[in-house]
Amino acid sequence: MHEAAYDKIGRGYARTRRADPRIAAHISAALRSARSVVNVGAGTGSYEPDGMEVIAVEPSHEMIAQRPPGTGRTIVASAEEIPLPDDCADAAMTILSIHHWEGPQAGVEEMRRVARNQVVIMTYDPSELGWWLRDYAPEIFADDMQRFPPVEDILGWLGGGSVDVMEVPADCADLFLGALWARPELILDDDVRASTSGFARLDDEREQETVTQLRADLESGRWDELHGDLRERSTLDVGLRLIKITT
Repeated sequence: MHEAAYDKIGRGYARTRRADPRIAAHISAALRSARSVVNVGAGTGSYEPDGMEVIAVEPSHEMIAQRPPGTGRTIVASAEEIPLPDDCADAAMTILSIHHWEGPQAGVEEMRRVARNQVVIMTYDPSELGWWLRDYAPEIFADDMQRFPPVEDILGWLGGGSVDVMEVPADCADLFLGALWARPELILDDDVRASTSGFARLDDEREQETVTQLRADLESGRWDELHGDLRERSTLDVGLRLIKITT
């Protein structure tokens, strides 16, 4: 997605897309002993580890404006052309950003170039996404299948690495679309939808049709008849993957 689109949907992003501490712990563990990191597609910086020197690379001025004071150096740039020297930081990371890049392979190669040691990428295997897309917004599901690079491709661009399945908590603090698997009522919230790129890609009429259908199914009890067992679970694999390599 072009940076101008995130200048639009990024308004209020920091309110609904707060870091979940359990996901943050996985990311911090993957970065291990790194003392400096380049965060590519950094957004509002919600998953940047504390106590680490951070260089944020972000094309959207709206997102940059929502970064907390004192979060380190910020560079307005794209993933495909990072204006930093080789091996300038211990690590490079990107969190749910790679599917917005115009050239994901070039972006991954840039991450390898600027990182002396670790590269950490959090992304999706969209084939695991569930009811909220297939039942109510199949257009988002189809688009995500095209946008998210396959995990195997990312590993190829990295030249290897490992993949962790990251189950998402039912009460995840970060309200990305995949985190709403047991809380369908949140999809009815305009602010929550406005901070998800999937709904941002729908036209207004189709978005409202989706909301109307979901609201009707919740009120009638149909959603719970089909998916109510999800409310009994504490975590679920919705396709979130953490890809790691030591360069």
